[in-house]
Amino acid sequence: MPRFRMSIEYDGSNYVGWQRQTNGHSVQGAVEQAILKLTREAALIRGAGRTDSGVHARGQVAHVDLTRAWPPHTLRNALNAYLGQARERISVLDVSAVSDAFDARFSALRRHYLYRIISRPAPLAIEAKQAWWVSKPLDHAAMHDAAQRLLGKHDFTTFRSVHCQANSPVRTLDRLDVTRTDDLIEIRATAQSFLHNQIRSFAGTLKMVGDGRWSPDDVTAALEARDRKACGPVAPPEGLYFMQVDY
Repeated sequence: MPRFRMSIEYDGSNYVGWQRQTNGHSVQGAVEQAILKLTREAALIRGAGRTDSGVHARGQVAHVDLTRAWPPHTLRNALNAYLGQARERISVLDVSAVSDAFDARFSALRRHYLYRIISRPAPLAIEAKQAWWVSKPLDHAAMHDAAQRLLGKHDFTTFRSVHCQANSPVRTLDRLDVTRTDDLIEIRATAQSFLHNQIRSFAGTLKMVGDGRWSPDDVTAALEARDRKACGPVAPPEGLYFMQVDY
């Protein structure tokens, strides 16, 4: 069966997350429904990462096996037409034919995420569901300093959800940078894979450094504690974006 790779963008505000679930409408379910309407095949798609409810994507990658060798541009345009008719906040950016050896999840070498914080006194209007609003000033330089304490290979038990299903809490964090442009603070994270809620846990902890409640040394101590209770509060989902996957 021909296999297709899809790059997908979505606003996760009104979805229960990427993964198909019984308790609500998912991104995976919406794309599979579009495929069903187009091809009359109940195809299953596999994504590179499972985003939670409210989390967005600018570069999610998925693959699907279909019985027909569709021209990639035709498949992209047709799926977008069905997604548009259903008023989904999902766009298939690109489709390409790939070999059976390609797996959106297991072939991934690195995943890139972005967390956005808007730090200003006034609440958000246009970006209310697109970033975390923090009304107090944040010291992004201190946040970046603290973030560097987390780089490398560690047991990240402190920074993963108690519901995380990963076999091991050990991960290698390649990048965790904090930058600022006017009111916008961006946290960019790169690793081969992440634990459940790991980046949102990083963001919530680094925010405590930014507002002066924690020091970079406190972040090091939290990491070394290997205890979920040592983590700062988990940042809200609306600031998180799945940006890109390297293969």
